[in-house]
Amino acid sequence: MSDHRPSVRRIARAGQARTARQPLIPPRRRIGERIALIPPGRHSCAPSSPLLAERLLIHSFIWLPATLAAAALQAWRTAVQRRVGQSLSVNAAGLVRYLYGLPFALLLALGYHAIVHGGALPMPGGRLLMFSAAAGLAQIIATNLLLMAFREHNFVVGTAYSKTEAAQGALLSWALLGERLGLLAWAGIGAGVAGVMILSTGGRRMSAADFLRALGHPAARYGIASGLFFAFTAVGVRRATMEVPTTDTISAALIVLAVTVTLQTLMQGAWLIWREPLQVRAVFTSWRISGQVGLLSSLGSACWFTGFASAPVALVRIVGQVEVLFTLSFAHFYLREPLRRSEVAGLALVVTGVVLALVGAWH
Repeated sequence: MSDHRPSVRRIARAGQARTARQPLIPPRRRIGERIALIPPGRHSCAPSSPLLAERLLIHSFIWLPATLAAAALQAWRTAVQRRVGQSLSVNAAGLVRYLYGLPFALLLALGYHAIVHGGALPMPGGRLLMFSAAAGLAQIIATNLLLMAFREHNFVVGTAYSKTEAAQGALLSWALLGERLGLLAWAGIGAGVAGVMILSTGGRRMSAADFLRALGHPAARYGIASGLFFAFTAVGVRRATMEVPTTDTISAALIVLAVTVTLQTLMQGAWLIWREPLQVRAVFTSWRISGQVGLLSSLGSACWFTGFASAPVALVRIVGQVEVLFTLSFAHFYLREPLRRSEVAGLALVVTGVVLALVGAWH
């Protein structure tokens, strides 16, 4: 009587054919996309080992030059926007960034896809719009909270606590996206946050006990809340880029940027028309300086979004803190302002944090 059970050799051949038809890791994630971060419904499979999960955190190494460029552009944009803020309200100054940045954001997205992809644009879906709207609203709230901290008597503490954004972003991305970092990266985050907090005190000597006692002050609460919403912004942007149907991280970043800035313009513009209609005219009469702010804002955001699309939120933010290095270098070498001891110590901690984060990411 013949045995109709399949042989081991036939089973092996069938398995090889099935593997050829359906690869375990789709082409989108050949190098650099962590399996756990794939949105539900596309492909969800847990990493086979913690080491594999660590290696799959970074999608593309373009995140590093993009983050450094974003930090430099942000420092430049902040310096220019100070001139706008002298004649506009808080909400009007915020609208300037989005309204005048929108044409440049659209031009970047359309131009890139025309040159690289022959004009083909990925169509945004409902989930992309949802995450982009959440990220845009979180950024508006974070900015207003930071400005509320500035109005308080102890605004230095509020500014310092807002710099905890990198640490809060690391915790949020771990809780919401499943991103995990190594010990060196966490040490880098700690050193960088400490350094930026020292720099934000403006030379005022504050011990760890002083920072703890200041937690009861409204400025500290506004600062922590501001850092939290900035962290939500970064996580929302990263999550939105996962919804763009493309393997090109730059393409995903520019699509999300165009959508987010459009929604922010509508949200902030509607609020200004409703609450501060007299400021609307001032927004348009300041077009010369506002145009510069919009250009720098769009270029900087394009680089930030590319970083978030390519690497973990915490890693991008901790490296992005070199913005303070650019700012202080400009003040020291161009404006001839002397560096205080506390600023030197803070810069040393920031640089140490960046180096530790990069070494942690490399390993």
